[in-house]
Amino acid sequence: MPPIDYDRAAEMTKRLEDRLLESLDTEFDRRSVLKGLGGLAATGSAVAGTAAGHSTDGPGAEAYGFEENGHFAEVGEYRDLKFDPHDYLTTFNTGESGQDAVQQRVYEEDGRRVRHFEFTAVDTTITIAPGVEFPAWAFNGQVPGPTIRAVEGDLIRVTFNNLGLHDHTIHPHLKNLNPAMDGIPPNGPGSIDSTDDPFTYEWIAQPAGAHLYHCHSLPLKDHIHRGLYGAIIVDPDPERVRENPREYVNYQGPITDDYREMLVEEAKTRNHQYPENDAVNEMVIVMNSFDTNFDGDNEVYAANTRAFAYGLADTDGEGSWEGGETIHPIRIDKNRRQRVYLINTTEFDLINSFHTHSQFFDYYDHGTTLQPTHKTIDTIMQAQAQRGIIELDYADHQPGLYMFHAHVSEFAELGWMSFFEVVDG
Repeated sequence: MPPIDYDRAAEMTKRLEDRLLESLDTEFDRRSVLKGLGGLAATGSAVAGTAAGHSTDGPGAEAYGFEENGHFAEVGEYRDLKFDPHDYLTTFNTGESGQDAVQQRVYEEDGRRVRHFEFTAVDTTITIAPGVEFPAWAFNGQVPGPTIRAVEGDLIRVTFNNLGLHDHTIHPHLKNLNPAMDGIPPNGPGSIDSTDDPFTYEWIAQPAGAHLYHCHSLPLKDHIHRGLYGAIIVDPDPERVRENPREYVNYQGPITDDYREMLVEEAKTRNHQYPENDAVNEMVIVMNSFDTNFDGDNEVYAANTRAFAYGLADTDGEGSWEGGETIHPIRIDKNRRQRVYLINTTEFDLINSFHTHSQFFDYYDHGTTLQPTHKTIDTIMQAQAQRGIIELDYADHQPGLYMFHAHVSEFAELGWMSFFEVVDG
């Protein structure tokens, strides 16, 4: 069998990147924007009026919030190197460990474990493709926001401070028993602006599964589209599974001792505090999109914000990729179980999807069950805020490159196309 043609593979990603940039040039004359608005960008002033015929009194109108070091324009390379989508894939903030940029801690209070995080909303500029920057609203300066990970029954405590120009909240997709903590404008503190004191949200981590948080201020489409969202992973408690197995399965048959123990062992593989979890390679993929000209349609699609970040670039064929800071496939060990926490935050499109080439997977809708809700499929669709867990096994595959992407051709060609590089050990 002929070897993989890495040069040709890299050329495909480069060709798609060039087409994406050309399409953006057609939609929005970036160089003329720089020429006409460069002075405003340098001072951080907001931009009013029109750009390339697009009025700023449409969706997201007030929004051209250029920073001192950023503008929506071609810059020739990634400039926002604070966020690496490859690091984001596998970085879980548990209160005990995670990102240096996230203040966090764990402690006991009234007999319950508390995982305490500090979040700040800021206006910033993010890079969404090589040479393309986007004026975002972001939790802790990144899109997606930091991934929170807890065990069911823990108290998740988030002290939130808003330093942005707009009112924001944090709304959790959890079973929240206190309406004051729902993060919506009518309840609790309502929307929080930059003059308000920090507010501390508290949520019980329940149910186990793959969940998310996002800003719920109005207009909602602007606050989500601008980047105010992130993942919450709630691990099952194996001892609770042992006591209440039916809550974790879509199964009406008898619960035998062997079946109960099988569920307990599966729960341990999903719980970051158990050694069984170490045998699984876990990843968070947030499907997102960007309306770069604020006309209510997306021009860029991505997995974890950066178009083609998990694509192909120049390589020696032995695992050394020279695609800059971020462009290279996701390298995985074929002998290890692979788990993807998949979340859709795409705005302006009704659905997004995840498709694997040459492979089928098991899917757990919302991640709330310990047995698959769909078995042996290669494509799953998600509406906005829908999420789930994908389980992959490449043990019987030959090493090499395996594509995965949105199975909507437009989305794939405009940034949401990726690869696993499967290796043997």
